[in-house]
Amino acid sequence: MRPFCSPPWSNPSGLTLPSLVFGRQLDIHSGGADLAFPHHENEIAQCEAFHQCRQWGNYFLHSGHLHVKGKEEKMSKSLKNYITIKDFLKTSPPDVFRLFCMRSSYRSAIDYSDGTMLEAKQLLLAAAAFVEDARAYMKGQLVCGPIRDDVLWERLCHTKDAVKAALADDFDTPTAVDAVMDLVHHGNRQLKAHAKEPGGPRSPAVFGSIVSYIEQFFETVGISLADRQSVSGDSSQATLHSVVEELVRFRLQVRQFALATGAATREARRQQQLDRQPLLEACDALRRDLIAHGISIKDRSSTSTWELLDQRTGDQRPGS
Repeated sequence: MRPFCSPPWSNPSGLTLPSLVFGRQLDIHSGGADLAFPHHENEIAQCEAFHQCRQWGNYFLHSGHLHVKGKEEKMSKSLKNYITIKDFLKTSPPDVFRLFCMRSSYRSAIDYSDGTMLEAKQLLLAAAAFVEDARAYMKGQLVCGPIRDDVLWERLCHTKDAVKAALADDFDTPTAVDAVMDLVHHGNRQLKAHAKEPGGPRSPAVFGSIVSYIEQFFETVGISLADRQSVSGDSSQATLHSVVEELVRFRLQVRQFALATGAATREARRQQQLDRQPLLEACDALRRDLIAHGISIKDRSSTSTWELLDQRTGDQRPGS
């Protein structure tokens, strides 16, 4: 290929499409790793000659290819080994694919398989579940032992520094994601529920800061951990939300009545528990039945919360 041959996207006047849009200089130019030579070097030579400049593009980012797991060739339409976006979205939400991509360096080839997609899906579920539990704790719905907020403040500060350093180091998204998930892990360790009331003061502020940071991190890369079910613009969804809310509240009242032990003697309490056991069994049966309809109920020490399940993937979305 001649160094000054005209690229296929140039116009008859010789001015290339990037020049028409961005002028005489680019900040960042991206493309596949296989285009570095000769395609991009050709492009540099032509544009610098046309604009009479010494540096047309400041940075070139060459990304790795998407491979099918176990095969050396890249996913390609010409090889007929590709999966369309339409087909992919039938089984997984787009946020899962975004996280899947972030778990590999943009420079490296990435293997697409059911296993790697499942790993990304599980990480996303873990982050969303932690955010939900942390919010429940902040509302007083999740009873825990004493929280080591000094440890969590330190982990949050460490995570922010680690994420910033990773992204500054050639956009190292795998290390950044690992740092955030490590923060989720440390937060979960502090949120182990106990049957008894906590013995120390509550620490909602640190969990509020952690949740805010985690949500901001994922939203920056286009991933939302928030409730994706909008109830403001759809009357049927708003009605469904209200009905489920009332059902879960009624079930909680029945469950609390069944678990209450107001009898004076041990024998009387035992008989009371036996008499009310059918109520607890009915509550458990209702919880199992609702799962089939995409609604998951979680019983906590003093309350119950619910969430919607993505019917395509089983992913959980917070409800209330």
